[in-house]
Amino acid sequence: MEKYIIKGGKPLKGEVFISGAKNAAVALLPATVLANDVCILENVPDISDIRQEIEILKEMGAMVKRLSPSVLEIDTSTISTTEVPLELGIKFRASYYFLGSLLSRFGEASAPIPGGCDLGARPIDQHLKAFTSLGATYNLDYAMINVKTENLQGSHIFFDTISVGATINAMLGAVMAKGTTILENVAKEPHIVDVANFLNTMGADIRGAGTDVIKIRGVEKMHGANYTVVPDQIEAGTFMVAAAATRGDVLIKNIIPKHLESITGKIQAVGAKVEEFDDAIRVIGAQEYQNTNIKTMPHPGFPTDLQPVMGVLLCLANGTSIVTEGIWDSRFKYCDELNKMGANIKVEGRVAVFEGVDKLKPAPVKATDLRAGAAIVVAALCAEGQSEITGIQHVERGYVDIVKKIRALGGDIQKVDYPDADYMKKAY
Repeated sequence: MEKYIIKGGKPLKGEVFISGAKNAAVALLPATVLANDVCILENVPDISDIRQEIEILKEMGAMVKRLSPSVLEIDTSTISTTEVPLELGIKFRASYYFLGSLLSRFGEASAPIPGGCDLGARPIDQHLKAFTSLGATYNLDYAMINVKTENLQGSHIFFDTISVGATINAMLGAVMAKGTTILENVAKEPHIVDVANFLNTMGADIRGAGTDVIKIRGVEKMHGANYTVVPDQIEAGTFMVAAAATRGDVLIKNIIPKHLESITGKIQAVGAKVEEFDDAIRVIGAQEYQNTNIKTMPHPGFPTDLQPVMGVLLCLANGTSIVTEGIWDSRFKYCDELNKMGANIKVEGRVAVFEGVDKLKPAPVKATDLRAGAAIVVAALCAEGQSEITGIQHVERGYVDIVKKIRALGGDIQKVDYPDADYMKKAY
């Protein structure tokens, strides 16, 4: 097994190049199934979730070539099955996007019940509502979701709750349905727009992505396309907070500033300086920070995926800050780890109260999920002395070359092997 060893207390300084968006890329790979042709995707993040999806595509018969670390050539004309392998698909949530694309192309699909980070209940009822509204039936069997249809028909679908996953799956399922599909109360995140843009490049007719209503006119056939994945707003936001929290000075490149408005506003509210450019943003830390309150909401509100890293900055802000989690039930697991590092956080349900402290202290801690892991890394970079972080496989699900990027900014971080606890028990 592996862990990070971080010697903190050094301000991060320099430039960092942001990779393609994880949340977009994990939907774009399943979307290539619709093409029955060759697609070339650029700016694809080389992370574990993407590597898992590549394996899924290969297991289903697709041909995938890595033309460079961030460029994939995917030929889905050779797909020979409509079933996502259980042992691969169960490992991460985004495998359910294969349901929409396989259903649309073949009229049937099977995929495991979603896995991924444990952030509380992640029901797929809105996904199934979309599929049934389009004319499909479904059943659950041995941890697999099976959907089937004789003929997909356009429909008017109103989502009971705003769901990124259900919005994307509905688009995947509706692009070749007969007639027009109208989706209401949809998610508006940048990666929703990115998926819609990719599908349109493949021949779909989707309008309204990024607004409350998406209209899809079904087409008879999709085709291959070349497409570049949008920059990752969550990775960019993570480095923005890391620059502020370590009181550094970092230029974050290859970003879309508009996608970062909510995090920019909160970083400025606590007292850091932010300078915007066309495709870059610079964050300059301050010696003292002031408290602020945050409530996570669907886009364009403050993103839930940046709540944990922003929590690290609130630990170092004067006074009391209140964070209300509006998306997930269990997003505050990282607070126990920060408290081990000297933070003063009290959690009650979906609300956490942060009392500012002078500094964080090094400690042995663990990443409990992807974004919690990023927060723990940022906290360790702030704490003077050596911290050890286990559970780093969570972090590497969503951040490309994070060790290399932090080192380039002057951070002292290493990834080292350590014995698995079960192995040690067997050895003795």
